Parts: sequence; structure tokens; C-alpha cells
Amino acid sequence: MSSKPFAFKYFKVTQDKCAMKIGTDGVLLGAWSSLEKKPLSILDIGAGTGILSLMLAQRSRAQLIDAIEIDDQAYEQCVENFEQSPWGDRLFCYHASLEEFAEDIEDKYDLIICNPPFYSEDFKTDNKQRDLARFQDAMPFEHLLECVSKLLSEQGTFNVVIPFKEEDNFIELASQLNLFPNTILQIKGNPNTLIKRSLIEFSFQNTDTKTVGLIIEKERHKYTEDYINLTKDFYLKM
Repeated sequence: MSSKPFAFKYFKVTQDKCAMKIGTDGVLLGAWSSLEKKPLSILDIGAGTGILSLMLAQRSRAQLIDAIEIDDQAYEQCVENFEQSPWGDRLFCYHASLEEFAEDIEDKYDLIICNPPFYSEDFKTDNKQRDLARFQDAMPFEHLLECVSKLLSEQGTFNVVIPFKEEDNFIELASQLNLFPNTILQIKGNPNTLIKRSLIEFSFQNTDTKTVGLIIEKERHKYTEDYINLTKDFYLKM
């Protein structure tokens, strides 16, 4: 099933060449990230299928939406998904590492978004492509944040999804680069589970942090109103 195109309301995403398929983390991040500041330029780090860029193209009027993808096959897939979307003229994917990109690009972005690899455990699989997409050593948090601090405009925002257990550490690392959490969304699968993910918006403005929670399901396959309201512009059955 995962190799079939994933159909959203206004676009489709092919994912047969990508190690990491469409998942709840990415969709939540793309739907939640604030566009209140009306960004003119957006950067998607580690684009994979291009889902985040496509969601932000649907939601915003930004004329420049760049993506970076280091994996050969994922890069090809991202370009294909961009070209087949209604917003192909606004979307561009670079085949490069984040380090190369940060060194070569002088532009600053109003909004940066990333669903980074974050398995930091010591195990690996036999699938190198999947490991690259899933393990933090492919893009250490310190390295990600350092590059973001170079690429983000003075009034810009950086949106990321990480495991809840990494929240305090990630915020501490970011603060060393003068990036501060403005809003945090903490995700639970259902009312009886522990918090699993943190979606965080950072900026260079050190303001009071607003922390809110979101529960995805009331019970199995019965979604909460908050989750439906957040994702209904994208999922076909919402």
C-alpha cells in the first residue's frame, strides 16, 4: 500500500522511491505551522516526498518555496511530485546536503520547516536509505539548528517536529544559537497515552512560550475535533 500515490484533496504524492512514507508527523507539521507573518520565502529541509512544501504551497502565497533533499531517489521523487502539483512554478528542490546548501545560499528564508530524522538509538537496519531518513546521526540536531540559524531571516520562524523526550534538549541547543520557542504543540495518540511528539515554532524573538496539547483519536479510528479541524483541508475523508 505504501508504494501507491497518497491522495490529498488538492494534490497527490508518489512515494515508492522514498524510504519514509507519508505519516502523521509530517501532515500535522505542515498543517500546524503558522503563516500569520505571511512568509514570502519558505525552505523545507530534508524534503523526502515534498509533502511539507506541497502543503505550504497550498496554504500560502509564498512565491519562493525551496526544498533540500540529499538522497538520490527521494530527490527524484520530490521533483516529480512538485512538477505534478498545481504549484510547480513555485516549488524547487535542491539535490544537496544541508551543509552544502547553507554554505552556498546567501538568501534568508521567512519560514523554515523540517521533519528531521530523529532515531538516536544505536541500532541500524540493512536498508541504508531508510536509515538515512530515520536516524539522527544523518542530521544531528546541533547541525540542523546551526544551519537554520544561518538561513532564517531576522523575523522568520522555524517549525520542527521531534520526539517529546527530546523537547528540552532541542530547546536548550536552539537557545545557544539565539533561537527561542514561541509555540509548542504536544501530541498524544489518544487520551490514555503519553505525549509522543512535540511540534515547536522557533524564532529569534525571546517571548513567552505558549504550550498547548492535541489528542489525535478519542478512540480507535474516531478522531478528535481538534485533529479534524487541523487536517481537514488536506485529508480526503476529513
